[in-house]
Amino acid sequence: MSAGPRPDAAGGLNRRIGLFQATAINMSQMCGIGPFVTIPIMVGTFGGPQAILGFLAGAVLALADGLVWAELGAAMPGAGGTYVYLREAFQYRTGRLMPFLFVWTAMLFIPLIMSTGVLGLVQYLEYLWPSMTETQGDVVGVGVVVLVIALLWRRIESIGLLTSVMWVVMVVSVTAVIIASYTNFDADLAFTYPRGAFDVGTSTFWLAFIGGLNIGIYDYLGYNTTAYIGSEIKQPGRILPRATVYSIVAIAAIYLVMQIGVLGVTDTDTITGSSSIGSLVLEKAWGTGAAKTITVLILITAFASVFTGLLGGSRVPYDAARDKVFFTAFGRLHPKHKFPTLGLLAMGVVTAAGFLIGHHTDFNTIIVLLTAVMVIVQAVAQIAALVVLRRRQPDLKRPYRMWLYPVPALVALAGWVAIFCYADKNSPGRHPIEWSLVWVAAGCVAFLVWAKVERTWPFGGKDIVEQYRGAATLDSVDGVDGVAAAGTTSAEVV
Repeated sequence: MSAGPRPDAAGGLNRRIGLFQATAINMSQMCGIGPFVTIPIMVGTFGGPQAILGFLAGAVLALADGLVWAELGAAMPGAGGTYVYLREAFQYRTGRLMPFLFVWTAMLFIPLIMSTGVLGLVQYLEYLWPSMTETQGDVVGVGVVVLVIALLWRRIESIGLLTSVMWVVMVVSVTAVIIASYTNFDADLAFTYPRGAFDVGTSTFWLAFIGGLNIGIYDYLGYNTTAYIGSEIKQPGRILPRATVYSIVAIAAIYLVMQIGVLGVTDTDTITGSSSIGSLVLEKAWGTGAAKTITVLILITAFASVFTGLLGGSRVPYDAARDKVFFTAFGRLHPKHKFPTLGLLAMGVVTAAGFLIGHHTDFNTIIVLLTAVMVIVQAVAQIAALVVLRRRQPDLKRPYRMWLYPVPALVALAGWVAIFCYADKNSPGRHPIEWSLVWVAAGCVAFLVWAKVERTWPFGGKDIVEQYRGAATLDSVDGVDGVAAAGTTSAEVV
Protein backbone atom coordinates (compact mmCIF):
# COMPACT_ATOMS: atom_id res chain seq x y z
CA MET A 1 0.00 0.00 0.00
CA SER A 2 1.25 3.46 -0.89
CA ALA A 3 0.33 6.40 1.29
CA GLY A 4 1.67 9.17 -0.90
CA PRO A 5 0.65 10.77 -4.16
CA ARG A 6 1.56 9.22 -7.45
CA PRO A 7 4.13 10.97 -9.59
CA ASP A 8 2.70 13.62 -11.86
CA ALA A 9 -0.61 13.58 -10.04
CA ALA A 10 -2.02 16.26 -12.27
CA GLY A 11 -1.24 14.19 -15.32
CA GLY A 12 0.40 17.02 -17.26
CA LEU A 13 -2.72 19.20 -17.17
CA ASN A 14 -2.29 22.89 -16.37
CA ARG A 15 -4.00 24.57 -13.37
CA ARG A 16 -5.25 27.77 -14.99
CA ILE A 17 -8.98 28.01 -14.15
CA GLY A 18 -9.83 30.56 -11.44
CA LEU A 19 -12.97 31.10 -9.32
CA PHE A 20 -14.88 33.25 -11.79
CA GLN A 21 -14.17 30.94 -14.73
CA ALA A 22 -14.95 27.84 -12.62
CA THR A 23 -18.30 29.30 -11.52
CA ALA A 24 -19.01 30.39 -15.10
CA ILE A 25 -18.29 26.87 -16.38
CA ASN A 26 -20.72 25.38 -13.85
CA MET A 27 -23.44 27.97 -14.47
CA SER A 28 -23.15 27.75 -18.25
CA GLN A 29 -23.59 23.99 -18.03
CA MET A 30 -26.46 24.24 -15.52
CA CYS A 31 -28.43 27.02 -17.19
CA GLY A 32 -28.13 25.99 -20.78
CA ILE A 33 -31.29 25.21 -22.68
CA GLY A 34 -32.70 23.31 -19.67
CA PRO A 35 -35.18 25.75 -18.11
CA PHE A 36 -36.25 27.10 -21.51
CA VAL A 37 -37.32 23.59 -22.52
CA THR A 38 -38.39 21.98 -19.26
CA ILE A 39 -40.75 24.67 -17.92
CA PRO A 40 -43.59 23.33 -20.15
CA ILE A 41 -42.74 19.75 -19.09
CA MET A 42 -42.68 20.75 -15.41
CA VAL A 43 -46.02 22.58 -15.63
CA GLY A 44 -47.54 19.63 -17.46
CA THR A 45 -46.26 17.23 -14.78
CA PHE A 46 -47.87 19.20 -11.94
CA GLY A 47 -50.87 20.44 -13.89
CA GLY A 48 -50.60 24.05 -12.79
CA PRO A 49 -48.50 26.87 -11.30
CA GLN A 50 -47.60 24.66 -8.35
CA ALA A 51 -44.90 23.39 -10.71
CA ILE A 52 -42.60 25.78 -8.86
CA LEU A 53 -42.29 22.96 -6.30
CA GLY A 54 -40.30 20.92 -8.81
CA PHE A 55 -37.62 23.58 -9.22
CA LEU A 56 -37.45 24.17 -5.45
CA ALA A 57 -37.09 20.44 -4.76
CA GLY A 58 -34.41 20.20 -7.42
CA ALA A 59 -32.52 23.06 -5.77
CA VAL A 60 -32.56 21.33 -2.37
CA LEU A 61 -31.29 18.08 -3.88
CA ALA A 62 -28.63 19.89 -5.92
CA LEU A 63 -27.35 21.80 -2.89
CA ALA A 64 -27.26 18.70 -0.68
CA ASP A 65 -25.49 16.68 -3.36
CA GLY A 66 -23.29 19.65 -4.20
CA LEU A 67 -21.85 19.59 -0.68
CA VAL A 68 -20.84 15.97 -1.29
CA TRP A 69 -19.03 17.05 -4.44
CA ALA A 70 -17.49 20.01 -2.60
CA GLU A 71 -15.81 17.92 0.08
CA LEU A 72 -14.62 15.20 -2.26
CA GLY A 73 -13.51 17.60 -4.98
CA ALA A 74 -11.55 19.83 -2.63
CA ALA A 75 -9.78 16.86 -1.07
CA MET A 76 -9.08 15.01 -4.33
CA PRO A 77 -8.87 17.51 -7.20
CA GLY A 78 -8.00 15.15 -10.03
CA ALA A 79 -9.17 14.75 -13.60
CA GLY A 80 -12.30 12.61 -13.69
CA GLY A 81 -14.29 13.72 -10.63
CA THR A 82 -16.39 10.79 -9.43
CA TYR A 83 -13.92 8.34 -10.95
CA VAL A 84 -11.23 9.56 -8.56
CA TYR A 85 -13.52 9.47 -5.53
CA LEU A 86 -14.79 5.94 -6.18
CA ARG A 87 -11.29 4.70 -6.91
CA GLU A 88 -9.96 6.03 -3.61
CA ALA A 89 -12.93 4.87 -1.51
CA PHE A 90 -13.68 1.36 -2.78
CA GLN A 91 -10.25 0.04 -3.69
CA TYR A 92 -9.95 -1.67 -0.30
CA ARG A 93 -12.73 -4.22 -0.89
CA THR A 94 -13.54 -4.38 -4.61
CA GLY A 95 -10.34 -3.22 -6.25
CA ARG A 96 -11.06 -1.22 -9.38
CA LEU A 97 -14.65 -2.37 -9.93
CA MET A 98 -16.42 0.85 -8.91
CA PRO A 99 -14.25 3.30 -10.88
CA PHE A 100 -14.49 1.00 -13.90
CA LEU A 101 -18.29 0.92 -13.64
CA PHE A 102 -18.41 4.68 -13.29
CA VAL A 103 -16.40 5.25 -16.46
CA TRP A 104 -18.53 2.62 -18.19
CA THR A 105 -21.74 4.48 -17.34
CA ALA A 106 -20.27 7.98 -17.69
CA MET A 107 -19.28 7.32 -21.28
CA LEU A 108 -23.03 6.95 -21.86
CA PHE A 109 -24.89 9.31 -19.54
CA ILE A 110 -22.62 12.37 -19.74
CA PRO A 111 -22.81 12.77 -23.53
CA LEU A 112 -26.51 11.86 -23.51
CA ILE A 113 -27.11 14.74 -21.11
CA MET A 114 -25.28 16.92 -23.61
CA SER A 115 -27.51 15.56 -26.36
CA THR A 116 -30.55 17.03 -24.58
CA GLY A 117 -28.86 20.42 -24.88
CA VAL A 118 -28.58 19.92 -28.63
CA LEU A 119 -32.21 18.80 -28.73
CA GLY A 120 -33.28 21.98 -27.00
CA LEU A 121 -31.19 24.08 -29.34
CA VAL A 122 -32.84 22.56 -32.40
CA GLN A 123 -36.24 22.93 -30.74
CA TYR A 124 -35.74 26.68 -30.26
CA LEU A 125 -34.27 27.03 -33.73
CA GLU A 126 -37.68 26.03 -35.06
CA TYR A 127 -38.98 29.40 -33.81
CA LEU A 128 -36.59 31.15 -36.20
CA TRP A 129 -36.90 28.50 -38.90
CA PRO A 130 -40.52 27.27 -38.74
CA SER A 131 -40.25 25.37 -42.03
CA MET A 132 -37.32 23.25 -40.79
CA THR A 133 -37.92 19.58 -41.53
CA GLU A 134 -36.98 16.72 -39.26
CA THR A 135 -34.09 15.76 -41.54
CA GLN A 136 -32.80 19.33 -41.57
CA GLY A 137 -33.01 19.33 -37.78
CA ASP A 138 -30.93 16.16 -37.69
CA VAL A 139 -28.25 17.78 -39.83
CA VAL A 140 -28.19 20.93 -37.71
CA GLY A 141 -27.90 18.98 -34.45
CA VAL A 142 -25.01 16.83 -35.65
CA GLY A 143 -23.34 19.96 -37.06
CA VAL A 144 -23.55 21.63 -33.65
CA VAL A 145 -21.72 18.69 -32.04
CA VAL A 146 -18.98 18.87 -34.69
CA LEU A 147 -18.55 22.60 -34.07
CA VAL A 148 -18.29 22.08 -30.30
CA ILE A 149 -15.53 19.50 -30.77
CA ALA A 150 -13.67 21.86 -33.11
CA LEU A 151 -13.83 24.69 -30.55
CA LEU A 152 -12.62 22.43 -27.74
CA TRP A 153 -9.65 21.34 -29.82
CA ARG A 154 -7.37 23.92 -28.17
CA ARG A 155 -5.59 24.90 -24.95
CA ILE A 156 -7.53 25.11 -21.69
CA GLU A 157 -6.54 28.80 -21.19
CA SER A 158 -8.39 29.92 -24.33
CA ILE A 159 -11.33 27.71 -23.42
CA GLY A 160 -11.63 29.48 -20.06
CA LEU A 161 -11.85 32.86 -21.81
CA LEU A 162 -14.39 31.56 -24.34
CA THR A 163 -16.49 30.07 -21.55
CA SER A 164 -16.55 33.39 -19.70
CA VAL A 165 -17.83 35.12 -22.85
CA MET A 166 -20.59 32.53 -23.30
CA TRP A 167 -21.48 32.87 -19.62
CA VAL A 168 -22.16 36.58 -20.22
CA VAL A 169 -24.41 35.67 -23.17
CA MET A 170 -26.27 33.21 -20.92
CA VAL A 171 -26.85 35.90 -18.30
CA VAL A 172 -28.14 38.34 -20.94
CA SER A 173 -30.57 35.82 -22.48
CA VAL A 174 -31.98 34.68 -19.15
CA THR A 175 -32.26 38.26 -17.90
CA ALA A 176 -34.12 39.28 -21.06
CA VAL A 177 -36.71 36.51 -20.60
CA ILE A 178 -37.16 37.43 -16.94
CA ILE A 179 -37.60 41.15 -17.65
CA ALA A 180 -39.98 40.43 -20.53
CA SER A 181 -42.12 38.17 -18.36
CA TYR A 182 -42.49 40.74 -15.59
CA THR A 183 -43.40 43.55 -17.99
CA ASN A 184 -46.49 41.53 -18.90
CA PHE A 185 -47.07 39.80 -15.55
CA ASP A 186 -50.46 38.63 -14.27
CA ALA A 187 -50.36 37.54 -10.64
CA ASP A 188 -53.64 35.61 -10.97
CA LEU A 189 -52.07 33.34 -13.59
CA ALA A 190 -48.95 32.75 -11.51
CA PHE A 191 -50.58 32.17 -8.13
CA THR A 192 -54.02 30.67 -8.82
CA TYR A 193 -53.74 26.93 -8.19
CA PRO A 194 -56.14 24.17 -9.25
CA ARG A 195 -58.19 22.31 -6.67
CA GLY A 196 -56.09 19.72 -4.78
CA ALA A 197 -52.78 21.15 -6.01
CA PHE A 198 -51.13 20.68 -2.60
CA ASP A 199 -53.02 17.61 -1.39
CA VAL A 200 -50.01 15.73 0.00
CA GLY A 201 -52.21 12.86 1.11
CA THR A 202 -52.68 11.56 -2.43
CA SER A 203 -50.44 9.40 -4.58
CA THR A 204 -51.12 11.78 -7.49
CA PHE A 205 -49.33 14.60 -5.70
CA TRP A 206 -46.27 12.50 -4.89
CA LEU A 207 -46.02 11.05 -8.37
CA ALA A 208 -46.05 14.60 -9.74
CA PHE A 209 -43.59 15.75 -7.06
CA ILE A 210 -41.04 13.01 -7.82
CA GLY A 211 -41.51 13.60 -11.54
CA GLY A 212 -40.90 17.30 -10.95
CA LEU A 213 -37.87 16.51 -8.78
CA ASN A 214 -36.46 14.45 -11.64
CA ILE A 215 -36.93 17.30 -14.10
CA GLY A 216 -35.67 19.83 -11.56
CA ILE A 217 -32.41 18.03 -10.80
CA TYR A 218 -31.86 17.59 -14.53
CA ASP A 219 -32.02 21.38 -14.85
CA TYR A 220 -29.43 21.79 -12.09
CA LEU A 221 -27.01 19.16 -13.40
CA GLY A 222 -23.71 20.82 -14.12
CA TYR A 223 -22.83 22.06 -10.64
CA ASN A 224 -20.21 19.30 -10.70
CA THR A 225 -18.60 20.19 -14.05
CA THR A 226 -15.49 21.78 -12.55
CA ALA A 227 -14.95 18.71 -10.37
CA TYR A 228 -14.38 16.73 -13.57
CA ILE A 229 -11.55 19.11 -14.47
CA GLY A 230 -10.21 19.37 -10.91
CA SER A 231 -6.63 18.95 -12.09
CA GLU A 232 -6.99 22.16 -14.10
CA ILE A 233 -8.37 24.33 -11.26
CA LYS A 234 -6.13 26.79 -9.41
CA GLN A 235 -6.26 26.47 -5.61
CA PRO A 236 -8.83 23.63 -5.88
CA GLY A 237 -9.34 23.34 -2.12
CA ARG A 238 -10.78 26.86 -2.11
CA ILE A 239 -12.22 27.25 -5.58
CA LEU A 240 -14.06 23.93 -6.12
CA PRO A 241 -16.34 24.24 -3.04
CA ARG A 242 -17.04 27.89 -3.73
CA ALA A 243 -17.75 27.40 -7.44
CA THR A 244 -20.12 24.53 -6.60
CA VAL A 245 -22.13 26.38 -3.94
CA TYR A 246 -22.13 29.75 -5.72
CA SER A 247 -23.36 28.27 -8.99
CA ILE A 248 -26.20 26.32 -7.33
CA VAL A 249 -27.44 29.30 -5.30
CA ALA A 250 -27.23 31.66 -8.29
CA ILE A 251 -29.01 29.29 -10.67
CA ALA A 252 -31.70 28.51 -8.06
CA ALA A 253 -32.49 32.22 -7.78
CA ILE A 254 -32.58 32.58 -11.57
CA TYR A 255 -34.87 29.57 -12.01
CA LEU A 256 -37.26 30.71 -9.29
CA VAL A 257 -37.64 34.20 -10.74
CA MET A 258 -37.91 32.90 -14.32
CA GLN A 259 -40.47 30.21 -13.50
CA ILE A 260 -42.76 32.61 -11.64
CA GLY A 261 -42.41 35.15 -14.42
CA VAL A 262 -43.34 32.69 -17.17
CA LEU A 263 -46.30 31.40 -15.15
CA GLY A 264 -47.58 34.97 -14.94
CA VAL A 265 -47.52 35.59 -18.68
CA THR A 266 -49.82 32.94 -20.11
CA ASP A 267 -52.13 30.11 -19.05
CA THR A 268 -51.11 26.56 -18.20
CA ASP A 269 -52.43 25.01 -21.43
CA THR A 270 -50.44 27.44 -23.58
CA ILE A 271 -47.26 26.79 -21.59
CA THR A 272 -47.53 23.01 -21.79
CA GLY A 273 -48.22 23.17 -25.53
CA SER A 274 -45.24 25.40 -26.35
CA SER A 275 -41.91 24.07 -27.65
CA SER A 276 -40.20 27.49 -27.25
CA ILE A 277 -41.78 29.13 -24.22
CA GLY A 278 -38.97 31.68 -23.84
CA SER A 279 -39.54 32.99 -27.34
CA LEU A 280 -43.31 33.04 -26.74
CA VAL A 281 -42.88 35.18 -23.62
CA LEU A 282 -40.60 37.61 -25.45
CA GLU A 283 -42.94 37.87 -28.42
CA LYS A 284 -45.93 38.59 -26.21
CA ALA A 285 -44.06 41.28 -24.24
CA TRP A 286 -41.85 42.99 -26.84
CA GLY A 287 -42.91 41.75 -30.25
CA THR A 288 -41.54 39.35 -32.85
CA GLY A 289 -38.33 41.28 -33.58
CA ALA A 290 -37.15 41.26 -29.97
CA ALA A 291 -38.23 37.63 -29.58
CA LYS A 292 -36.11 36.54 -32.53
CA THR A 293 -33.10 38.52 -31.29
CA ILE A 294 -33.18 37.00 -27.80
CA THR A 295 -33.89 33.56 -29.24
CA VAL A 296 -30.48 33.78 -30.92
CA LEU A 297 -28.97 34.38 -27.47
CA ILE A 298 -30.92 31.42 -26.09
CA LEU A 299 -29.39 29.29 -28.85
CA ILE A 300 -25.92 30.50 -27.84
CA THR A 301 -26.75 29.65 -24.22
CA ALA A 302 -27.72 26.12 -25.26
CA PHE A 303 -24.52 25.84 -27.24
CA ALA A 304 -22.51 26.97 -24.19
CA SER A 305 -24.02 24.20 -22.04
CA VAL A 306 -23.01 21.54 -24.56
CA PHE A 307 -19.59 23.15 -24.84
CA THR A 308 -18.85 23.12 -21.11
CA GLY A 309 -20.39 19.67 -20.65
CA LEU A 310 -18.15 18.06 -23.23
CA LEU A 311 -15.20 19.99 -21.80
CA GLY A 312 -15.67 18.36 -18.40
CA GLY A 313 -16.92 15.00 -19.66
CA SER A 314 -13.94 14.41 -21.93
CA ARG A 315 -11.69 14.38 -18.84
CA VAL A 316 -13.56 11.50 -17.16
CA PRO A 317 -11.96 8.55 -19.02
CA TYR A 318 -8.57 10.31 -19.03
CA ASP A 319 -7.57 9.67 -15.42
CA ALA A 320 -9.05 6.16 -15.57
CA ALA A 321 -6.88 5.30 -18.56
CA ARG A 322 -3.78 6.64 -16.83
CA ASP A 323 -4.55 4.32 -13.90
CA LYS A 324 -5.07 1.41 -16.31
CA VAL A 325 -8.77 1.15 -15.42
CA PHE A 326 -9.91 2.00 -18.92
CA PHE A 327 -8.58 1.72 -22.43
CA THR A 328 -5.02 3.03 -22.64
CA ALA A 329 -5.74 5.23 -25.67
CA PHE A 330 -8.00 7.46 -23.54
CA GLY A 331 -4.98 8.46 -21.44
CA ARG A 332 -3.21 10.32 -24.24
CA LEU A 333 -3.05 14.10 -24.37
CA HIS A 334 -2.82 16.24 -27.47
CA PRO A 335 0.93 16.76 -28.00
CA LYS A 336 0.59 20.53 -28.36
CA HIS A 337 -2.59 21.65 -26.60
CA LYS A 338 -2.54 19.13 -23.72
CA PHE A 339 -6.16 17.92 -23.65
CA PRO A 340 -7.55 14.34 -23.83
CA THR A 341 -8.19 13.77 -27.54
CA LEU A 342 -9.95 10.39 -27.65
CA GLY A 343 -12.19 11.21 -24.68
CA LEU A 344 -13.41 14.34 -26.44
CA LEU A 345 -14.02 12.54 -29.73
CA ALA A 346 -15.81 9.60 -28.09
CA MET A 347 -18.06 11.85 -26.03
CA GLY A 348 -18.85 13.85 -29.16
CA VAL A 349 -19.88 10.78 -31.12
CA VAL A 350 -22.21 9.54 -28.36
CA THR A 351 -23.68 13.05 -28.01
CA ALA A 352 -24.50 13.12 -31.72
CA ALA A 353 -26.03 9.64 -31.56
CA GLY A 354 -28.06 10.56 -28.47
CA PHE A 355 -29.37 13.67 -30.19
CA LEU A 356 -30.54 11.66 -33.21
CA ILE A 357 -32.30 9.16 -30.96
CA GLY A 358 -33.91 11.88 -28.85
CA HIS A 359 -34.97 13.91 -31.87
CA HIS A 360 -37.12 10.97 -32.97
CA THR A 361 -38.45 10.00 -29.52
CA ASP A 362 -39.41 11.88 -26.34
CA PHE A 363 -37.45 14.54 -24.40
CA ASN A 364 -38.78 13.68 -20.94
CA THR A 365 -38.12 9.97 -21.38
CA ILE A 366 -34.46 10.72 -22.11
CA ILE A 367 -34.25 12.72 -18.87
CA VAL A 368 -35.67 9.82 -16.86
CA LEU A 369 -33.38 7.27 -18.53
CA LEU A 370 -30.31 9.41 -17.94
CA THR A 371 -31.00 10.00 -14.27
CA ALA A 372 -31.83 6.33 -13.68
CA VAL A 373 -28.44 5.26 -15.07
CA MET A 374 -26.63 8.04 -13.23
CA VAL A 375 -28.17 7.35 -9.82
CA ILE A 376 -26.72 3.86 -9.35
CA VAL A 377 -23.02 4.31 -10.03
CA GLN A 378 -22.53 8.03 -9.56
CA ALA A 379 -24.98 9.63 -7.14
CA VAL A 380 -25.55 6.87 -4.56
CA ALA A 381 -22.07 5.37 -4.84
CA GLN A 382 -20.45 8.78 -4.41
CA ILE A 383 -22.38 9.48 -1.21
CA ALA A 384 -21.18 6.11 0.07
CA ALA A 385 -17.63 7.07 -0.96
CA LEU A 386 -17.80 10.18 1.23
CA VAL A 387 -18.68 8.06 4.27
CA VAL A 388 -16.10 5.38 3.47
CA LEU A 389 -13.29 7.90 3.02
CA ARG A 390 -14.07 9.59 6.33
CA ARG A 391 -13.55 6.22 7.98
CA ARG A 392 -10.74 4.80 5.83
CA GLN A 393 -8.71 7.99 5.41
CA PRO A 394 -9.42 10.20 8.44
CA ASP A 395 -6.16 12.09 7.91
CA LEU A 396 -6.95 12.97 4.28
CA LYS A 397 -6.39 16.69 3.68
CA ARG A 398 -9.88 18.20 3.56
CA PRO A 399 -9.78 21.95 2.81
CA TYR A 400 -13.58 21.84 2.93
CA ARG A 401 -15.68 19.67 5.24
CA MET A 402 -19.42 19.22 4.67
CA TRP A 403 -21.70 21.45 6.70
CA LEU A 404 -23.83 19.51 9.23
CA TYR A 405 -22.40 16.14 8.17
CA PRO A 406 -24.06 13.70 7.50
CA VAL A 407 -27.43 15.48 7.11
CA PRO A 408 -26.86 16.83 3.55
CA ALA A 409 -25.59 13.42 2.43
CA LEU A 410 -28.73 11.73 3.79
CA VAL A 411 -30.99 14.31 2.12
CA ALA A 412 -29.21 13.75 -1.20
CA LEU A 413 -29.46 9.97 -0.79
CA ALA A 414 -33.22 10.15 -0.14
CA GLY A 415 -33.75 12.32 -3.21
CA TRP A 416 -31.75 10.13 -5.57
CA VAL A 417 -33.36 6.91 -4.32
CA ALA A 418 -36.84 8.40 -4.77
CA ILE A 419 -36.01 9.43 -8.34
CA PHE A 420 -34.78 5.93 -9.17
CA CYS A 421 -37.69 4.09 -7.56
CA TYR A 422 -40.28 6.24 -9.38
CA ALA A 423 -38.49 6.15 -12.75
CA ASP A 424 -40.77 3.52 -14.32
CA LYS A 425 -43.91 5.36 -13.20
CA ASN A 426 -42.60 8.65 -14.58
CA SER A 427 -41.83 7.04 -17.92
CA PRO A 428 -44.47 4.33 -18.40
CA GLY A 429 -43.69 1.68 -20.96
CA ARG A 430 -40.01 2.68 -21.30
CA HIS A 431 -38.66 0.65 -18.33
CA PRO A 432 -35.78 2.98 -17.33
CA ILE A 433 -35.08 1.03 -14.13
CA GLU A 434 -34.69 -2.24 -15.97
CA TRP A 435 -32.54 -0.75 -18.74
CA SER A 436 -30.27 0.99 -16.24
CA LEU A 437 -29.78 -2.25 -14.32
CA VAL A 438 -29.03 -4.09 -17.56
CA TRP A 439 -26.41 -1.50 -18.46
CA VAL A 440 -24.71 -1.77 -15.05
CA ALA A 441 -24.82 -5.58 -15.23
CA ALA A 442 -23.19 -5.45 -18.66
CA GLY A 443 -20.52 -3.23 -17.13
CA CYS A 444 -19.87 -5.83 -14.43
CA VAL A 445 -19.37 -8.49 -17.10
CA ALA A 446 -17.04 -6.19 -19.01
CA PHE A 447 -15.10 -5.57 -15.83
CA LEU A 448 -14.61 -9.27 -15.18
CA VAL A 449 -13.28 -9.75 -18.70
CA TRP A 450 -10.96 -6.76 -18.31
CA ALA A 451 -9.83 -7.85 -14.82
CA LYS A 452 -9.00 -11.33 -16.11
CA VAL A 453 -6.78 -9.88 -18.83
CA GLU A 454 -5.13 -7.38 -16.46
CA ARG A 455 -4.80 -9.96 -13.65
CA THR A 456 -6.28 -7.62 -11.09
CA TRP A 457 -8.99 -8.18 -8.46
CA PRO A 458 -10.81 -10.61 -8.35
CA PHE A 459 -8.17 -12.45 -10.41
CA GLY A 460 -5.19 -10.79 -8.73
CA GLY A 461 -4.15 -8.20 -6.19
CA LYS A 462 -6.05 -5.00 -5.43
CA ASP A 463 -3.07 -2.64 -5.88
CA ILE A 464 -4.20 -0.15 -3.23
CA VAL A 465 -2.71 3.30 -3.81
CA GLU A 466 -3.88 6.20 -1.64
CA GLN A 467 -2.99 9.01 -4.01
CA TYR A 468 -4.12 11.98 -1.93
CA ARG A 469 -3.55 10.74 1.61
CA GLY A 470 -0.72 12.71 3.15
CA ALA A 471 -0.32 14.88 0.05
CA ALA A 472 0.37 18.59 0.52
CA THR A 473 -2.46 21.02 -0.20
CA LEU A 474 -2.49 22.49 -3.71
CA ASP A 475 -3.77 25.88 -2.62
CA SER A 476 -0.37 27.56 -2.68
CA VAL A 477 -0.33 27.59 -6.48
CA ASP A 478 1.03 30.78 -8.05
CA GLY A 479 2.27 32.01 -4.68
CA VAL A 480 -1.21 32.40 -3.15
CA ASP A 481 -1.49 31.15 0.39
CA GLY A 482 -3.68 28.12 0.70
CA VAL A 483 -6.28 27.29 3.27
CA ALA A 484 -5.53 25.02 6.18
CA ALA A 485 -5.82 21.31 5.66
CA ALA A 486 -8.11 18.93 7.48
CA GLY A 487 -8.80 21.25 10.39
CA THR A 488 -10.36 24.03 8.32
CA THR A 489 -14.04 24.52 8.95
CA SER A 490 -16.54 24.85 6.13
CA ALA A 491 -17.41 28.41 7.11
CA GLU A 492 -13.80 29.46 6.53
CA VAL A 493 -13.80 28.16 2.98
CA VAL A 494 -17.18 29.00 1.50
